[in-house]
Amino acid sequence: MTRSSNDLALRVSSLEVSFVDSDGSLGVLDKISFSVERNAFVCIVGPSGGGKSTLLRAVAGLIQPTGGTVEFPGAEEEKSRTGLVFQKPNLLPWRTLQENISLPLEIARRPEAEIAAFTQEMIRLVGLEGFEKSYPHELSGGMAQRAAIARCLVQDPEILLLDEPFGQLDALTRDRMGDELLRIWNERRKTVLMVTHSIAEAIFLADRVLVLTSRPAHLTMDLPIRLSRPRTDAMRYLPEFTEASRLLREQLKSSIAASS
Repeated sequence: MTRSSNDLALRVSSLEVSFVDSDGSLGVLDKISFSVERNAFVCIVGPSGGGKSTLLRAVAGLIQPTGGTVEFPGAEEEKSRTGLVFQKPNLLPWRTLQENISLPLEIARRPEAEIAAFTQEMIRLVGLEGFEKSYPHELSGGMAQRAAIARCLVQDPEILLLDEPFGQLDALTRDRMGDELLRIWNERRKTVLMVTHSIAEAIFLADRVLVLTSRPAHLTMDLPIRLSRPRTDAMRYLPEFTEASRLLREQLKSSIAASS
């Protein structure tokens, strides 16, 4: 069914990205097209080095596409269209947690009262109350990443872009962070586009999972996830979860074999 522009937060059409170096042109993305509905949670999986991070950076406007378009139908002009959270928190070590989160608002020269109110709201949202005056070296990996998410959300972006945000965390912390991310998403209902190397994580979090091939990457599967919300740990053992995992694994293996 065709969706109207009012239903869409993002439309990517025939997107191409190539880099040119001394050895010639390197194709990274090859005519990728997809759309994301407003408030949807979409994950992207694919082989390492296949261009997933490049895709997020192109959507964020950090990379100029070689061809194709990235559109934000119906985006509110007064809002930031995208906010990007990287794999590493990249918190400034000389600023407290509160000061790190407030930094985008300070750069935008927002009123001090507004900065204080919005920053505290984000600290509450990500569950870091009581750590406002802590410095990055005093935070756990999960706490630092929650601070990075809060720093992004304080700008109130239309679309939250997450580039393997939990990749450096241990398995148990990663699962807890997935639960936290869903809690935040349920409260704020942002549109989310997230890169992950974990098939299980993608299935647990997402409404849809996009599969990219090896470089130059093209979209080879757009899989709806047939799990109800809210998600619970028990769903990881459902037949629907197992079947989605099988389909994604087979598609990834097929994509890698075809490109080798």
